[in-house]
Amino acid sequence: MGKIRAERCSHNPVLSPNERLLWQAKAVFNASAIDFGDEIAFLYRAESEEQEFEGRSYRVSTIGYAQGNNECEISNVRQFITPSEEWDKYGCEDPRVTKIDDKYLIFYTGLSNFPPNADSIKVGVAISDDLKTVSEKHLVTPFNAKAMVLFPEKINNQYVAILTINTDLPPSHIAIARFDRLEQIWDQEFWKDWYREYEKHILSVPRLNTDHVEVGAVPVKTEDGWVFVYSHIQHYHDQQRRVFGIEALLLDLEDPMKIVGRTRDPFLKPELDYELKGIIPNVIFPSGLILRDDELWVYYGAADTVVAMAKLQLEPFLSYLKQSEYFVVPKLVRDRKMPILLPDKDQSWREQAVFNTAAVLANDKVHLFFRAMSWDNTSTIGYASSENGIDFKDQPREPVYIPRMDFEQKTKPNGFSGCEDPRMTLIDGKFYMFYTAYNGSNPPQVALTSISEENFNNRQWLWSDPVLISDPNTDNKNACLFPEKINGKYVILHRALGHEIAIDLVSDLEFTGGEWLQKEGSISPRPGHWDSAKIGIAGPPMRTEKGWLLVYHGVSEDDKNYRLGYLVMDINDPFRVIFRSEYPILEPIEKWEKEGIVNHVVFSCGSVIKDDKLHVYYGGADRVIGVASIEMEKLLAPVPS
Repeated sequence: MGKIRAERCSHNPVLSPNERLLWQAKAVFNASAIDFGDEIAFLYRAESEEQEFEGRSYRVSTIGYAQGNNECEISNVRQFITPSEEWDKYGCEDPRVTKIDDKYLIFYTGLSNFPPNADSIKVGVAISDDLKTVSEKHLVTPFNAKAMVLFPEKINNQYVAILTINTDLPPSHIAIARFDRLEQIWDQEFWKDWYREYEKHILSVPRLNTDHVEVGAVPVKTEDGWVFVYSHIQHYHDQQRRVFGIEALLLDLEDPMKIVGRTRDPFLKPELDYELKGIIPNVIFPSGLILRDDELWVYYGAADTVVAMAKLQLEPFLSYLKQSEYFVVPKLVRDRKMPILLPDKDQSWREQAVFNTAAVLANDKVHLFFRAMSWDNTSTIGYASSENGIDFKDQPREPVYIPRMDFEQKTKPNGFSGCEDPRMTLIDGKFYMFYTAYNGSNPPQVALTSISEENFNNRQWLWSDPVLISDPNTDNKNACLFPEKINGKYVILHRALGHEIAIDLVSDLEFTGGEWLQKEGSISPRPGHWDSAKIGIAGPPMRTEKGWLLVYHGVSEDDKNYRLGYLVMDINDPFRVIFRSEYPILEPIEKWEKEGIVNHVVFSCGSVIKDDKLHVYYGGADRVIGVASIEMEKLLAPVPS
């Protein structure tokens, strides 16, 4: 699918600061627009020159009003909304206006402190009958938020809004709220209840955890859906590589939580002088959208200094949105904000870390076999079980598997050694456990052990003697076994050459030493993607109606983050990949995923399908264990039948 680009208006910038008006002498940007036919009304953020207030000097933001005709001639410029409440005492920023029920609702960002912090940046609303005077003002969100817009008509007899939450407590999210009455919009109790479960209301917009997204303009209704433009900032936390772009979603007319089309990259990025130079250089930010003569007119702030406009031809743009292969970016949702398993200072074998756990669903319980590490860096394998898959109260105080062979015994004091990163599969009446054996001197190798199903059920941890199944002279790890034979062969996945997933077929599992895994086929990293540097399996594949589902980890050449994605293999041919996720489904976002023994890591060794949901168990920053899940229907929706 080709790219589409907006055409900038030849009259740009359409609104600029005016040195003769103190209140908008420094900047005029981020304008919302209402089309009155012959004229367009603008509500915009105006920034003054430095002013003294309560002993502090700063530029004050207020909201201005102006009108423009078809020749972009501007008239009736006036200051419209100014600070008057405790919650907007230090500024009124970035308005979005909607007319509904014969009223104009102007949502804007109110600042209650200077310099502002997350707790002082919230959404407020001003209500006007005529865009000349304000009849009411209300604080909307009791939490950190910006950029709220109201749909211009009710949907299923409810008022519907889109807003950006946690803008200053990243990651930010674009989310939807519904109201039975207009007054609910500024009901603080409503919002407290809504925020407790805000993850249910999030639109799946960001593609990577390095993205930052914010609401743009009031959606425009078309026959194909609501066109919603938004700010999509790539590499947000890297000032040298940050890219401000404008993108769009097409939302279902009856259910705006449903994305029915989207852009895959920006249709507008900073390129011209007025976008590259200003108070904040190299920035464009959408804030207004109108439909006029089969064209979409997108109004945006440029360099936080002026207002500009760009046009999109409606029909080609709608066609482009609907052709996207990735309407929704499936993402796992953390079942708990905190880890479900932690190191234990009272148990020396797991005092430093617990992470990278195998997961098995058996006897209506989830069983975890996790890597545990002591302060002398010896890895053993611990056990925990749970009926609900989240609360693991059953945790024996001793490891269930310890290093026994020379190839996993410590050879250097305090060096890394032991049994690492187990994966488990039940087949032929046995649980086979593949793990990484390491003695601190030789390369990591794949080891295989097993336990009978009966001993597993009785929790008698009588494991077979482990054997090495990978070449002792080659670094190999991340191995597992398919839960079924395919065409009479056992299928083993492992890691070859340190960066790709290798596939091998074997006639039996009776490795006696000297018989090494080879590489009959492989799945490789993808240049330019989130998994560009190296990839490896998470847990064993799982059978679904669309093929073998394999969750895997990928490392980016770009930022070295460990992320999780998924692919689907043909049910009869594991060498044939029929689908691979364009974007990751889990990324290091929480503090305990970003800070630990190895930073910026989510790493899984096992998942289970329970109650029609995929539950992925993963190590966070090589120190703790978390769990995240997604409905199987959502996960498999992009996979071709």
